[in-house]
Formats: sequence, structure tokens, C-alpha cells
Amino acid sequence: MIVTPKTRGFICTTAHPVGCRENVRRQAEYAKEHCAAHGPKRVLVLGASTGYGLSSRIAAAFGWGASTLGVIFDKPASGSRTASAGWYNTAAFEDYAAQAGLYAKTINGDAFSTQVKEEAIALIRRDLGQVDLVIYSLAAPRRTTADGTTYSSVLKTVGEPYTNKTVDLKTGRVEEVTVTPATQEEIDATVKVMGGEDWLDWMHALQRGGVLAPGAQTVAYSYIGPELTHAIYKDGSIGMAKQHLHRTARRIGEELPGIQGFISVNKALVTQSSAAIPVVPLYISLLYRVMKQKGLHEGCIEQMCRLFGEKLYGENGAVTDEEGFVRLDDWEMRADVQQEVAALWEQIDSDNVKHLADVDGYWQDFYQMFGFHLAGVDYEQDVDIVVDIPSLVCPQQ
Repeated sequence: MIVTPKTRGFICTTAHPVGCRENVRRQAEYAKEHCAAHGPKRVLVLGASTGYGLSSRIAAAFGWGASTLGVIFDKPASGSRTASAGWYNTAAFEDYAAQAGLYAKTINGDAFSTQVKEEAIALIRRDLGQVDLVIYSLAAPRRTTADGTTYSSVLKTVGEPYTNKTVDLKTGRVEEVTVTPATQEEIDATVKVMGGEDWLDWMHALQRGGVLAPGAQTVAYSYIGPELTHAIYKDGSIGMAKQHLHRTARRIGEELPGIQGFISVNKALVTQSSAAIPVVPLYISLLYRVMKQKGLHEGCIEQMCRLFGEKLYGENGAVTDEEGFVRLDDWEMRADVQQEVAALWEQIDSDNVKHLADVDGYWQDFYQMFGFHLAGVDYEQDVDIVVDIPSLVCPQQ
């Protein structure tokens, strides 16, 4: 069939198998050329099918030659419905890894579940022995815990409502949006979903299973951002969850002797998660314009190659700030960048948004997440939407 993008809200409900494959190929080629060849050789990636998780896996495999086990939660094609982008990304990754002679297997299931943890431990023990690095890159809207309770996260403020500009990217209208405060129950649920509890559960499970190598490291991804977005992000319900995640990095080091836990504070990028947060898409579109003009713009793969090559596994070991964070947002938070973004924020309105903001760049990144708008792909061509992932393991849920 001919696959075209169909959007609903901040999600594209279709994905292009050839476009997703091209996206993975480009990242793999970048990793071969720019990622440091030294690093852990046995890597577990939790949340491996899109965004930073996918790029982490690509960087590890094609930069370091690492064996990788990925955990995803994606859907295959069904009837005339395409598979999810993460499914196509994973199929392409495994194919390229096989061509390069690299070990790559994937578990498709709920990473929060006990079954998936047990399956991952069994696979590591059988195929790899132990892992040197665990990447925690889950971005889920809800979580069901072992006792059967389901928690859902919310994108709200804490304490007071917050009003600021946002953009409707489809119409180009800049208008005010008011974000209401979360209840304590909603905050607690958001922490359950997006905090560090499950990360810590994973690390304890891996340790009990004997599959964490001595001196292993683990890294989770976070974002802080400028004061402009703090009410929505850093100080909002999602920020409460991120603070819990940050504390968990320290707990890992305390509760698992010899194991290091890190938080990598990454740059703002277009992801399925960030697209859903009020105010943030307008900020990102302005940030893109400024950083591209200064030659500082990075996508996921560029960030991950810099993370592992310069920040975690460089000659001097891990490079952190006074709070122990690895700062990959250092270029975003440069004073000159933030000053220009702040000046543009004051000026921007519906009449000048396409001139002042990189709306086209935002949309390009959005569609490329789903395999569309990539040069060299013939989108008029019929494609087979059924794509297999040969090594896929699907535990009983």
C-alpha cells in the first residue's frame, strides 16, 4: 500500500517502514563516523525503539560494536494499519546489526512488568552473561504495578495555574494557554509513572539475577530547561517525577555497591512526549532557529554520541556538574542562546511566528519520527507494511 502520514493531536497514527529504515540507517552511519569506539560492550536499553533510547542503542552498536538487548512496547502491522514507528525502527536496527555481525535481540512487552524483567535477565544470562551498561529511557503515559494498580501521568503545574504563550502548529496561531494545577493524587501518580521507582526495581532485579557486571553503569534521561518552561516542566507534575528520578540515581549508588547511576540532562528535542506539553513546542521551534543559526543544533544521535564519547566514557571518565548531572543541555543553556530565545519569545505572535520560529524544522522532525519527509525515500511507491523482527521475544503478560 501507499503509506501517507495521518495525524491525530500530537501523534502520527501511521508510520512508513522504508522511511523508518532510512532514519535508522542515517543514524548508524553517523555513529560509525562520530561515536567513540570505546565503551561498554554489553548494553541493555529499556525503551529502545524511538527517540533517545533508539539512538542510544544505535550509538552503542555501531559506535562501540556493542551487543545490545532492547526492550520495546510496540505494535506490528494489522490489516491496513501500519506497525508503530518503533516496530519498524527496531526491525531495521536488527537487520543492520545482523549485517554488521552484531548481537541484537529485542523483548516486546511492558517494561514495568515482572515478566519482562525476568525474561530480560534470562536472556542476558544465556547470551551475554552480564551487562556493563543499562540505559533507562522509558516514556510511558501510564504504569501498572505488580499489585494490579494502574497509574496515569498528567502534564500540569504544581500549586498555581500557569498562563503563557503556546502555538497551534497546524494553524500557526500563537495564543495563550492556561495550565491548571495537579491534585496531590495526580502528582503522586505521575511520580509513579515517570519517577525512578521502576528504574531502581530494574537495577535490583538485574543485580539479584547476577547479570550486572562489576562496575556497571546506568543512565536515565531527563530535562530541566530554561525558566520559561519551569512552571510546566521543572516545577510541574512532570518535574516532581524527574526530581524523584534524580534522587534515584543516588540511591542506585548507595544500594548497589560498585554500580554508578547517572542522570543525563538532555537538550530539548521534538519527541512524542515533548509535543504533548503546552508551551514547549513554541519554545523548541524558537530554540531550533537560534541553535541552527549558531551551528549548535543536535538531534538524538548527535546527543548520544557526545554523551558516550565525551561525557561518560571519555579519557577522564564521567563529566558531571556540582549536582552530579551529566549536562548534554550545555549548548542549549548557553547564555547567548537563551538570551536570543527570550528576546524572540517577547516578540512572537500569530503574524510573525513563521518568520521568527523554525516551525518547518519542528514539523520535519515530527514527521521523521514516523518515517516521513526523509530525502531519498519514494513516498509514492507501494510498500509492504508487514515487517518481521526475527529475534523478537514476547513474554506472556
